[in-house]
Amino acid sequence: MQEKDHTQEQVIDSLYYKDSDSEQIDILALLNILWKGKWLLICVCFVFLLIGVGVALYLPNKYKATVIVQPVETENNLGLSSLASKFGGLASLAGVNIGTDGASDSRIALDIIKTWSYADRFIKNNNIQVPLFAADGWDRESNNLLIDENLYDNVNKIWVREPPKGKTIEPTSWELFEEYDDKLTIKPTGDSGLVEISFTHYSPYIAKEWLELLVADVNTYMKAKALEETYGRIQYLEEKIGETSIAEIRAAFSELIQEQYKNAMLAEVTDEYVFKVVSEAQVPEEKDSPKRVIIIAIFFILGAMFGMIYLITRAFFKNK
Repeated sequence: MQEKDHTQEQVIDSLYYKDSDSEQIDILALLNILWKGKWLLICVCFVFLLIGVGVALYLPNKYKATVIVQPVETENNLGLSSLASKFGGLASLAGVNIGTDGASDSRIALDIIKTWSYADRFIKNNNIQVPLFAADGWDRESNNLLIDENLYDNVNKIWVREPPKGKTIEPTSWELFEEYDDKLTIKPTGDSGLVEISFTHYSPYIAKEWLELLVADVNTYMKAKALEETYGRIQYLEEKIGETSIAEIRAAFSELIQEQYKNAMLAEVTDEYVFKVVSEAQVPEEKDSPKRVIIIAIFFILGAMFGMIYLITRAFFKNK
């Protein structure tokens, strides 16, 4: 008995004091420890596997609606670039800067969509606070969105959550933005220049509806800002015409004004100002998440790792 314990102690010690002749013993020692504790290891893996199955089944399905858009390369100066090189020198003599440096409206729009201020405006204008923040599932048979009763009283239409420290009962603008940002995905589709915009939600119908609202809204938003800037330029150029008597400069300003009116008119009649829809959003039929097989596999691996670490640690301290 004493000789057996002495041998096992030497095997355990070999795990921590290795030399060139003990590498094979290290592997055998590990396998020996794991084999002796195989039933405990199997039990631990089984428990973690059950937990993983429970977590995977508990998590509700989420659906992702996707739309493919083509950025419309409309310059944010609405056509000044074509005249800047021709009349830039004359305009500078009159103290007018018609520089055209800047990104296209479509590139700006892609960044604006992900900003807090735009999200706050979009959420409030479409009154989607409750389904965005308080939803926790979707009933496929009735096509009804399930609302977390601990967050929102759907009968009395009031927020009832226990707010975190420093927050209010009603979700703050920042909390809503975090939910919005988590559900929105924007990425290029490749070298074609097309952009994929996706929205994820418990309800596939809401995901599609909000995505369509978002694309239409950003087109309207960017068009309104561009028209506001354009008519501001027109007013500015008309004032400058009255301040100079040089015929060539007046002619240059008149042409600039005509160009601005032309581009403003074109912007007025188009709904797809910055994003042209190439592939319309559809109601997704298959869930996007959770990946239940992956979740279960992760829990099983964690169980195996935990079990092996426990067995090796226990063997070490037992023979110390």
